[in-house]
Amino acid sequence: MAFSADVKQELCRQPVNRRCCARAEAYGVLLFCTAFDRRQARIVTECGALKERLPLLFRKAFKLSFDQLPEPGEGKGSFLIDDPEKLRAIFHAFGLEWDVHINLAVLEEEHCRTAFLRGAFLAGGSVTDPMKGYHLELATSHYHAGRELPALLRETGFEPKETDRKGNRVIYFKHSHQIEDFLTFLGAPVSAMGVMAAKIERDLRGSVNRQVNCDSANLDKTVAAAREQLSAIQRLSGAGRLDALPDKLREAARLRAEHPELNLTQLGALCRPAVGKSAFNHRMRKLLELAEELGQEGTRDG
Repeated sequence: MAFSADVKQELCRQPVNRRCCARAEAYGVLLFCTAFDRRQARIVTECGALKERLPLLFRKAFKLSFDQLPEPGEGKGSFLIDDPEKLRAIFHAFGLEWDVHINLAVLEEEHCRTAFLRGAFLAGGSVTDPMKGYHLELATSHYHAGRELPALLRETGFEPKETDRKGNRVIYFKHSHQIEDFLTFLGAPVSAMGVMAAKIERDLRGSVNRQVNCDSANLDKTVAAAREQLSAIQRLSGAGRLDALPDKLREAARLRAEHPELNLTQLGALCRPAVGKSAFNHRMRKLLELAEELGQEGTRDG
């Protein structure tokens, strides 16, 4: 998950200036965190930058502090709010009653929607290392939020896919350009460029591999054809037929015997005068036909 961690580190460098955007980002965090209801809000993360950001974010958004902070150090840490008054204040800020869902009335501005989606990714998102594949997802245990997020994304210009996994609603992207655009929208252009660079590298590697495979197949065909041609020339030579052949065929037979590693184009260039691949191939086919006729004569004689 190193790439996901890098993305979240970059997103956490976004400044927390407007209170409306701080609330929107906190909203996304809460809807996609470990637990959020009338009894508690629990956010579990191992991202160091997010651990530093959350207290500032909630202070800016709601003017409140967490009731429990994670222990210092690396690894997963848990942020908890279970004070009823604080939870009522949070629910009231988003116009929520008992059901947890996405209230679009508090996300009317595009910058607030960007902040909301950034918070959702920070709390419940992940993205695959683009050198291994293309997959970015957001997962939530809240039924209504999971159903409403795709509509919000489509209004914002994205086309996500949806599925259910182990009681969670998962919204995801599978194409590199979608992931690039989404990361850029969230405020992680460097990570988006990383996806783009990885795609270029993967495509280049694939192209090289295809070319190598193609070259290998062509080489196999060239070797097989040369072997067949040499065999035909040896049969004609053994039967004493080479000396009676026209000059062009004798030259072609000699060049093939002297240069078994060369292809037809290269052999044609050695002729005097030089000929093209098609002309030299025609001479090789004639030698093969003569060798075949020689074999048929032997069969009739037998």
